[in-house]
Amino acid sequence: MPAEPAQRLTDQGALASGKTGPAGPVHVAIIMDGNGRWAKARGLPRTAGHKRGADAVKRVIKSAGNLGISYLTLFGFSSENWQRPESEVKDLFGLLRYYLENELAELHSNGIRLSVIGDRERLPPDTVALIEGAEARTAANTRMTLTIALSYGSRQEIVAGARKLARDCIEGTLKPEDIDEAAFGKSLFTADMPDPDLLIRTSGEQRISNFLLWQLAYTELVFTDTLWPDFGAAELEAAIATFRSRDRRYGAVSS
Repeated sequence: MPAEPAQRLTDQGALASGKTGPAGPVHVAIIMDGNGRWAKARGLPRTAGHKRGADAVKRVIKSAGNLGISYLTLFGFSSENWQRPESEVKDLFGLLRYYLENELAELHSNGIRLSVIGDRERLPPDTVALIEGAEARTAANTRMTLTIALSYGSRQEIVAGARKLARDCIEGTLKPEDIDEAAFGKSLFTADMPDPDLLIRTSGEQRISNFLLWQLAYTELVFTDTLWPDFGAAELEAAIATFRSRDRRYGAVSS
């Protein structure tokens, strides 16, 4: 896990606003939406939108690293996306394999740790092998943790976490009265990272769409009309500036 994220933000996290210090966000999550609409508006197949969306991923990873963000989590493929046409799903995983095969060296050289969360049992075996290899290769990197949510659904994650805790109780390794928010959080895919400070969703949609429901309890939400293939450094900085302008009270009263 990245060490001392607050200090790294102090050193690297100055934005165009000129703010310094550990203003955050430490963890940014993004629902990448609008690839299909971007392609349709240009008379192109949806595949072209996904390819341009992959370019946006590269831009945002670079920008997040430059801004001192310690954790970047991207919603790449939901559990509901399996309902899409088989040809589109095939193309999406083809892009993922290409990315893992051709971009991993750059991620690794930039000190980025890669993590994938979701139901791997539904993923193609060759994709799972690439993911496991990429995670192992980058495991010791500390500049930033890049998490990709694949075949991911938050309700399914919560149910799986509850089942795990129930099994622990049956096996006698956990008492029901010891289950609290911290214990439940440790049963989730995101146990080794802080909750997101900021969630960004592109393309004008204003839904969470079964993404990190537990983890987003006190996350600041920013919705932008920009389609994901057009999203870049300027849009990320604007979302962070919005985040920094807000008063995060966590249910308390401002001082």
